[in-house]
Amino acid sequence: MTDTTAEPAIINISCYKFVPLDNLSERRDAIRAAANQCDLRGTVLLSSEGINLFVAGSRQAVDSFVTFLRSDPLLSDLQPKESLNAYQPFNRMLVKIKREIIAFGHDDVRPAIRTSPKLPAAELRRWLDEGRPVHLLDTRNDYEVQIGTFRNAVHLDIDHFREFPEAIQRLPQSMRDEPVVMFCTGGIRCEKAGPWMESAGFRNVYQLDGGILKYFEEVGGAHWDGECFVFDQRVAVDPQLRETGTTQCYICQAVVTADQQRLPEYVPGRSCPACYRSPAQLQQQLLAQRAEQIAIATNPLPGSPADLNRRPLNVPQRCAGMTLLDFLLNLHPQTGREEWQRRISGSEVVPAEPGRGRRARRVREAVPLSAERMVREGERFDLLEPHVVEPPVSAHVQVLYEDAELIVINKPAPLPVHACGRFHRNTLRHILNLVYFPDRPHVVHRLDANTSGVMVLARRKKTASLLSQQFEQREVQKRYVARVIGHPPSDRFCCELPLGSEPGPGGVRLPDSAGAEAVTDFSVLKRLPDGTTLVEAVPLTGRTGQIRVHLWALGYPICGDPAWLAGGGSGENRTLDPTEPPLCLHACSLQFRGPAGELLTFAAPLPVWAEV
Repeated sequence: MTDTTAEPAIINISCYKFVPLDNLSERRDAIRAAANQCDLRGTVLLSSEGINLFVAGSRQAVDSFVTFLRSDPLLSDLQPKESLNAYQPFNRMLVKIKREIIAFGHDDVRPAIRTSPKLPAAELRRWLDEGRPVHLLDTRNDYEVQIGTFRNAVHLDIDHFREFPEAIQRLPQSMRDEPVVMFCTGGIRCEKAGPWMESAGFRNVYQLDGGILKYFEEVGGAHWDGECFVFDQRVAVDPQLRETGTTQCYICQAVVTADQQRLPEYVPGRSCPACYRSPAQLQQQLLAQRAEQIAIATNPLPGSPADLNRRPLNVPQRCAGMTLLDFLLNLHPQTGREEWQRRISGSEVVPAEPGRGRRARRVREAVPLSAERMVREGERFDLLEPHVVEPPVSAHVQVLYEDAELIVINKPAPLPVHACGRFHRNTLRHILNLVYFPDRPHVVHRLDANTSGVMVLARRKKTASLLSQQFEQREVQKRYVARVIGHPPSDRFCCELPLGSEPGPGGVRLPDSAGAEAVTDFSVLKRLPDGTTLVEAVPLTGRTGQIRVHLWALGYPICGDPAWLAGGGSGENRTLDPTEPPLCLHACSLQFRGPAGELLTFAAPLPVWAEV
């Protein structure tokens, strides 16, 4: 039967001594060998200014180790402080050589030569029992003070002992002539803090001899509130030097009391009351991080340095079995046969093979393809474009929401979504690939380069397929705001003009009675005194350029539209320069079902031209 009244088997000892030490490497090796022979665990710090140790083991092992240390004439008077424990509070045995045995950062403070007067624990208790006027100064860090300190003690609000010299400058001037008793866990910090305070003009400074642990050992918890932080797996002890239920957060290392461990914010291994963030706070923190990453990725713009662009050329089913030259003519007839022939023979059209590295690409590009080569469905080639600087764009992409499945953004304008024409790296897709590397967000729908507003992207292929299906089946509710020239007579109107299946002159799709169905509902939001009108557009179909074409056809072209303001739809459908007046068309909201089937709605802030 187990004897539950037996004393704990592990003895914890801690002690330090400021004494000039030499031959540190030899001392380290000897101390490490002795500690390992005694089967001790903990930490021993050595420096030219002395020794500091925290170790634990059996009674016999600890006594043998202390006897070994005292065999060194310089350490013969070591007086370890002891406490008991039911388990080994250290994971391993470390013996290290350090610049200081307690980091302070000021070499002119030398406790081996001079320290402040030491006040025994019993004497301090007598002072406090008598109510003597004295300032108790806690020299420890914030997280230590948090779980316990002397009643009415002054603490310095510091995160590290190196901050002590600056912190005492904030103490009241009156304290420089009044009794001050410093204290810390075991006394070692006060050995340096005292001389520094005296050099700073404090004329009546004492240090608690042996620190808080010696005070607990000799007089208990009188005038003390709470627990005392210790630097091992016990985390904290009470005035009887028994381990308490206090722990530390694995994430932020904050001290977590037993009461705090009962709070919902405490999840072992994930959060505690100090580092817990609500879902809204986490989202805000993530969005701020993304904004910073986007700013870095777009300053300078990715396409501003001259670089070699590689544009994909994918073989569709209709071109299978054609020659390479005929396939390219079919895909881009405007380029012309002679130009395509020149590009093929000049190795500007190359296979898009999965090789890696610039050297592999140079080898492939060095061998020209034959213009008469037969192509297969699904085969891919790359068109190599010369080193050019791409036109500027607006790169102020704003991430509105993000989780493990979705990314919702407010796309600026002008900014192409995909590589096209003069743009390859100055595109939304390229920017997001840089920001989310190594992930590559899936674009499931698009906005014209000159159109701003809300877009949703998927982080996984499965989610991308789910969202794409909703767009294809017209299950996504889209709302746009546009500013148009003129005042429509009706507050609500609809346009059902079919649109051509292929782009017309200038690269725009024109109304075509034999074209594809296109339906847009419009509502007047505000008629403005400058002759323009703010309207809401709800496209019930998803044809390219549908809202712009319908408004032009109705006689109310969108302000800033480069294609329709030229008249008759003959203008060039080009990407605007950021310095030009913007196209006043903005995707203000999207509603769709998320991966779990939940109905989600996201809105993008209105641009300046719509805030009227």
